[in-house]
Amino acid sequence: MADVKVPVLGESITEATVGEWLKNPGDPVKVDEPIASLETDKVSVEVPSTVAGIMGEQLAKVGDTVEVGAVIATITEGGSAAASPAAAPAPAAAPAPAAAPAAPAAIASYGSSSPAQGQAPGSDAAAALSPSVRRAVLETGVDPSSVQGTGRDGRLTKDDVLTAAQNKPAAAPAAAAAPAAAPASTGGRKEERVRMTRLRQTVAKRLKEAQNTAAMLTTFNDVDMTAVIEARAKYKDLFEKKHGVRLGFMGFFVKAAVQALRDIPSVNASIEGDEIVYHDYADISVAVSAPNGLVVPVIRDAQDLSVSGIEKTIGDFGKRAKDGTLKMDEMKGGTFTISNGGVFGSLMSTPIINPPQSAVLGLHRIEERPVVRDGQVVVRPMMYLALSYDHRLIDGREAVTFLVALKNAIEDPTRLLIDL
Repeated sequence: MADVKVPVLGESITEATVGEWLKNPGDPVKVDEPIASLETDKVSVEVPSTVAGIMGEQLAKVGDTVEVGAVIATITEGGSAAASPAAAPAPAAAPAPAAAPAAPAAIASYGSSSPAQGQAPGSDAAAALSPSVRRAVLETGVDPSSVQGTGRDGRLTKDDVLTAAQNKPAAAPAAAAAPAAAPASTGGRKEERVRMTRLRQTVAKRLKEAQNTAAMLTTFNDVDMTAVIEARAKYKDLFEKKHGVRLGFMGFFVKAAVQALRDIPSVNASIEGDEIVYHDYADISVAVSAPNGLVVPVIRDAQDLSVSGIEKTIGDFGKRAKDGTLKMDEMKGGTFTISNGGVFGSLMSTPIINPPQSAVLGLHRIEERPVVRDGQVVVRPMMYLALSYDHRLIDGREAVTFLVALKNAIEDPTRLLIDL
């Protein structure tokens, strides 16, 4: 019998929350195979098995807080011989779904139209799904076998299920037919209380801390995206062929921001006590969407990277954020943040500073609007830019100058090449 302990999670991190169990009691486990996912203040960490055998007792529930070094599960060491007894309970467990007619919609969502054929795949699928994903499947009525998983090793995530549910409006009436009787019988309104994840608690704490500490102010400008859009359209195929990554807008904005930060160093500085710390490097934090919330990995020494290097780094961050494999060290530091709310359709916002940084740039959606050029009203693809900054360190003049420098570089990308 081997104990599974909470591994060392990183500097100054002493505890975590059990996010989900990736293995259930009786499942075969390989060496180094993840059996659980823990949520820390910054990222999710998978707990691997140190031995091969059969998953034993789970000593912590999803949502429990566990300390580093605590035993959270046991594994019975052994090979295929130990696996055969574990397989025996499966037939005993099979009648359970059949004996639960109270949830016909949930059972139907797991299998085919034939109950006899649906039971075996249904039980296997349920065992392979994490608790949060299983619950999403039951609530949405989505067939998990029809959804392509984007998690580690192709596993299904909760976001995969929710996205599939949103993208299948035709299935909604059929799924709604069964629950339609439920509201009529209960006649009441429902509430659900879900404990905040550790990541969400930390985000809430840090954002409120920023509001309470910094004298925050937001300055706006807009930028004509015509030149960047034309450059992207002209070179995107060659760029992807040569560098193996798609050419996006973030590469341009990071390069332009690095140039503007060099000209306006206070935007790249921070306050520590009664001192101002100026950085001769640009570590750019980029906000990336993850299943459990927004994470902010850091592009180290962005001033030394090309557009292709920036795009490769951001693409890697995005992929590993979905998989939950970002490392602690990749989330630390950062001298300036760029958050792109435009990918979600945001027209304008006032982003909040990521302490101890002193400024954050908010990008928004590109929208065609009438503007005046050379005395003529023309339609151009425009984007609003928002710079939130700590007024204790950055004056309005510096903030506006920074945005104008950024705007000029984006509207004329040649400036990025000749260092203007």
